[in-house]
Amino acid sequence: MRSSLRHPRVRVSSTTHMRATRRELLGLTALGVLAAGAAPARATRGPLVYAAHISLAPTWFDPAETPGIVTPFMLLYALHDGLVKPMPDNPAEPCLAESYSASADGLSHSFTLRAGVKFHNGEPVTAEDVKFSFERYRGNAAGFIKDKVARVETPDPQRIVFHLHRPWPDFLLYYSSVTGAGWIVPKKYVERVGEEGFKKEPIGAGPYKFVSFTPGVELVMEAFDGYWRKVPTVKRLVWKVIPDEATRLAALKRGEVDIAYSIRGELAEELQRTRGLTLKPVLINSPFWIYFADQWDPKSPWSDERVRKAVTLALDREGINQALTLGHSLLTGSIVPKDYEFYWQPPKIPYDPAGARRLLAEAGFRGGFDGGEYFCDASYANLGEAAVNSLTEAGIRLKLRPMERAAFTKEYGEKKYRNLIQGGSGAFGNAATRMETFVVKGGAYVYGSYPDIDELFVQQAAETDRAKREAILHRMQQLVHERTVYAPLWQLAFLNGQGSRVEESAFGLIPGHPYSAPYEDVRLKGDA
Repeated sequence: MRSSLRHPRVRVSSTTHMRATRRELLGLTALGVLAAGAAPARATRGPLVYAAHISLAPTWFDPAETPGIVTPFMLLYALHDGLVKPMPDNPAEPCLAESYSASADGLSHSFTLRAGVKFHNGEPVTAEDVKFSFERYRGNAAGFIKDKVARVETPDPQRIVFHLHRPWPDFLLYYSSVTGAGWIVPKKYVERVGEEGFKKEPIGAGPYKFVSFTPGVELVMEAFDGYWRKVPTVKRLVWKVIPDEATRLAALKRGEVDIAYSIRGELAEELQRTRGLTLKPVLINSPFWIYFADQWDPKSPWSDERVRKAVTLALDREGINQALTLGHSLLTGSIVPKDYEFYWQPPKIPYDPAGARRLLAEAGFRGGFDGGEYFCDASYANLGEAAVNSLTEAGIRLKLRPMERAAFTKEYGEKKYRNLIQGGSGAFGNAATRMETFVVKGGAYVYGSYPDIDELFVQQAAETDRAKREAILHRMQQLVHERTVYAPLWQLAFLNGQGSRVEESAFGLIPGHPYSAPYEDVRLKGDA
């Protein structure tokens, strides 16, 4: 593997997806489907087609079920709209709401709806829909946000007021983007068709409306001519489910798709050499990590801080970065994205396999040990394999267990995994939202917690002095680092392929967001 030859410490076995992918490429080349450096086949004007790297799940059609990861927003930005949401020039831009204000005492937050906004079925968006969407929300941090809201008032069809029990500086952040609570669905329609009916034929207020969904095959949407911001120039979007990376690249080369998500390693190099294709790396707000799910079990080797530190020393992050994302990812040493408010920069974690083996010996594992299973999202199995290989070289033997993303996220949140979990999240937020979801007691993906860190979280949530709050959140992140609650891997650079028909892919327009967005800004060449 060319990438690995440049970085010999990164080892991939003969069963790895990347090596199998190379064989598939060679086979396709022999059939004349792929030719190195060949231009993509010219496609006729038509829909813009995405090659999705994961199987799409109907739960992602519904903002009420957002699970604390960024993946659903790949579809929510097309189907739905929020009162306010992250946009290119503003992380909380008024959208369905034309204005937002907070009272001086921080106890009430008021929104006024934009005049004339409609759902895809022609019904107007009203304050009752906003209240209904909040009360219906059941995804990540649902209890956390609802416990802070005393009541929701709708003085008239255009105005909504959220009254809090006490001031909370992160209300708008949680409401608009950390959760899906502020993304609005039509009350009358949901009540008429029911929850499952809504997933089968979702209706929103976004720039695109649902046409059809064939599980495991494709999702189709068409432009909504009544969208308030602007009518999209691309009249139809199609997401084709192509989990295999080589097959995505082949489809891009043939002109069958216009944008291919997640093309890495030697395939990304192949893409760069192909006339008419463009590699589009996007540094996103998505750190990846290894979580020690059993660190609170005194019978587990993962309860020993020396063993956890051995893991973090054994990881060849730089080699993995160069091999898989061509050096574009960031090695921050944190589970918090670098650009988030209240981010604390940990000291650099060295690559020190000898030091890792010494720590294992001190912990009583001089010959290493069998560490059990290593669970991961299947679309990042190549990252998991590279990490497992690093740990094997230090004496920690693990079995890789890749899972399809929707199932992986669900079971991770249901606390069904043990041993090691490779996690990651590109969800919007700040350092406090990351601590709430992944570190403190009650968090969606928290298997155990430390009482002093839990107490610091309570303190920061009530602190109105920004400097004092920042100091508390810095201390929390420092404790997470010192105790090796996680072994950070990287902050991901999401590598994508763009075909020759695309004028504007909308990658990177919303800072830190991995996917095309806003979709109404996507353009094909020749569009008016």
